[in-house]
Amino acid sequence: MRVFVTGATGLVGSAVVAELLGSGHSVVALARSDDSAAAAQKAGAEPVRGALADLDVIREAAAKADGVIHLAFANAFNSAEALAHAVAEETAALKAQAEVLVGSGRPLVTVSGTPYVPGRASTESDPLSTDGPVGGRGRTVTEVLGFADRGVRTSAIRLPRTVHNDGKGGFAGLLTTIARQTGVSGYPGDGTQRWPAVHALDAAVLFRLALEKAEPGTAWHAVADEGVAVAGIAEVIGRRLGLPVESVPEETYGTLGPLFAIDQPASSTHSRQALGWVPTHPGLLADLENIRS
Repeated sequence: MRVFVTGATGLVGSAVVAELLGSGHSVVALARSDDSAAAAQKAGAEPVRGALADLDVIREAAAKADGVIHLAFANAFNSAEALAHAVAEETAALKAQAEVLVGSGRPLVTVSGTPYVPGRASTESDPLSTDGPVGGRGRTVTEVLGFADRGVRTSAIRLPRTVHNDGKGGFAGLLTTIARQTGVSGYPGDGTQRWPAVHALDAAVLFRLALEKAEPGTAWHAVADEGVAVAGIAEVIGRRLGLPVESVPEETYGTLGPLFAIDQPASSTHSRQALGWVPTHPGLLADLENIRS
């Protein structure tokens, strides 16, 4: 397939592009800067200059593709206003891509987070949350999956709170960044809350499998570690950086504080069985050993 990919040079996107190219697909990558275009071209993709807000560029690229994988999102978590703007921008871009694929039967793979279900690990059949700081993304993805009724082979890969590679990425990566800034490897609450995680290279395989064979309107969990205790994550970070490890106020993490404090394990049993997905790369705690002080 000729696949149009947004967010192609990020942590997840670069892994997805490599997976697609290694499996015989070609890639057209949205590139918002000269540096991104150069990185996409070096990876073997064909860059198309444009940002997520450039809807005409996005429509044209999606219309010419055999399939689309949408990954781009402005990670503007520094304020509620910035996050709301990022969600609105992504919503417009996703709908633009879905609209041009109506009636084609071509695949559109988008992304969301694994849902939170009190008292148990969430599964692929659980609905996305439409409340809270990222609830708008849940509403958008749910609406886009509905394009299955309009002849688009939509699917959504639900990524866990930490997608990691070489000790970087996701919520664990934010803990590392804040630890460096504050001099304390912190965690909210008592640290027993669990976060699911996956290596970026394993997640990339699931994106490809969904592109190639997912049924319309389906959701999949890219989860390798069902739930890793946050205190354990902080302990590895503290040891690698030589910093004390302790509980810190939830407010330390700004708009993401409420999410950081929740126990939110997730299962990928159905995704493994139905799509034949088998994670093979290091788990989160092992990968965090790559953190450099």
